[in-house]
Amino acid sequence: MTINPSLKNQNRLIIALSIIIPIAVAALFSIRIPGVERMGFLPPIYASINAITAVLLVVAVIQIKKGNRKAHQNLINTAMGCSVLFLVMYVVYHATSDATKFGDVNFDGVLSASETLAVGNLRYVYYFILISHIVLSILVIPFVLTTYSRALSKNFESHRKIAKFTFPLWLYVAVTGVIVYGMISPYYPV
Repeated sequence: MTINPSLKNQNRLIIALSIIIPIAVAALFSIRIPGVERMGFLPPIYASINAITAVLLVVAVIQIKKGNRKAHQNLINTAMGCSVLFLVMYVVYHATSDATKFGDVNFDGVLSASETLAVGNLRYVYYFILISHIVLSILVIPFVLTTYSRALSKNFESHRKIAKFTFPLWLYVAVTGVIVYGMISPYYPV
């Protein structure tokens, strides 16, 4: 069985991006842009983009089930654009801001015993959602890119097979992004 050289190059690019994107994002967390003030207006915007992405994904699935391939394609293209826009804003925010601690009501970057006690077991819920969101946001990258590239190359049978896995993963990441924002937002410095 011979592998199409174009497909082989696509797979190499998908693998490279699936490795480079998470490493670059992690590395950028340690970088602060000098002279740029904290961009605290970004988190509600990129959380909204996550919500829009979730809606786009659900509507895209509804459209393809109705046989409306063009609408499905447009919705997925928009969801891809939203995901890229989210990633850019997320990186810019974290390059201008220190990490926010869940429960830090006085915004000093340190959780006191009383602050920890005040959030109680809710912090375990928050960290479970956050950690699963982060892990799946990394794991979903090759799924999204592969699913998307298979559709672009009109390999629809293969596209459908992987889309069954990609859709719930991508939807989970989009929805939990909104939930994480909703839970941490009271602790963003004003």
